[in-house]
Amino acid sequence: MITSAVRGVLFDLDGTLLDHRAAADAGITAWVAERAPGHPRLAEAARLWEALEEPHLAAWHAGECSWQEQRRRRVRALCAELGLDLPDDPDTAFASYARRYREAWRAYPDAAAAVAALRGFRLGVLTNGAQEMQEAKVRAIGLAGQVGPVLTGEVLDGCYKPAPACYTGAAAALGLPPEQVLLVGDDVAKDVTGPAAAGMRSVWLDRLGVAPPPAGFPRITTLAELPALLSGEHLSGHSDLG
Repeated sequence: MITSAVRGVLFDLDGTLLDHRAAADAGITAWVAERAPGHPRLAEAARLWEALEEPHLAAWHAGECSWQEQRRRRVRALCAELGLDLPDDPDTAFASYARRYREAWRAYPDAAAAVAALRGFRLGVLTNGAQEMQEAKVRAIGLAGQVGPVLTGEVLDGCYKPAPACYTGAAAALGLPPEQVLLVGDDVAKDVTGPAAAGMRSVWLDRLGVAPPPAGFPRITTLAELPALLSGEHLSGHSDLG
């Protein structure tokens, strides 16, 4: 059990503060519909695009390709799966999707109030996306200047979640030891068990209510529950707070 008081809170971004899935789904569906009106598998485009995110982003995180190259690979893979003509310029093709994706960026309805309620804590955003884009997202959803620094592997010595050095580096960026920081996010491996292995507390944000939390960790289904969880009375009652 970690007994030090929580003094800092790190938020994941996509799926926690910003509804990335809804924006990505809308963006890629519109992109495919424009390229292939009436495509018989249009309804599958969002699911296929989601499945391509993790492996190609992981290749970028591992230094196997550039940020731009992982985008090209995703475009080519989706076109191959749907039987679409490969674009002559995949960078321009991805930019067309990205424009639609950006237009659909929205904060979750509970995000601003939760951040405002935690102003007594040192706040930050810990995310695996690209620095420039993630900073743009925070600005777009109205949280710039309110939620603290945006921390990605690009400013954490190339360390991305769930690497232990990512969490210790993020805590250091807040000027705190890991045991005084809590991370809240929607990905169990990256936002819950990963930080706990580095000595950081964590809470699983399970917006969909899909499953029990991993053993030994608290779960919330909305950020509206977070301030109460962090109050002295509630925090002391969570001896298992990761």
